[in-house]
Amino acid sequence: MTRGGAGNMLGVGGARRKLGRDALRGGDRGGRIGGTPDPRAEKRALLRKLQERQRGQRRQEDRAASEQGS
Repeated sequence: MTRGGAGNMLGVGGARRKLGRDALRGGDRGGRIGGTPDPRAEKRALLRKLQERQRGQRRQEDRAASEQGS
């Protein structure tokens, strides 16, 4: 048998990077290895969007009420 023919698939995927336990569990959020963005940051962004939407609705309601009162 030959040792290095077409059946040798070792190394096809490129060099492996050794990850620490924190990185595997999503601890290294800056590099986005093994995890999603910070849940607190996502919650703040969703809350901000909700508040902006509510402000826009209130403004529209106030405009509609002032137009009807005129």
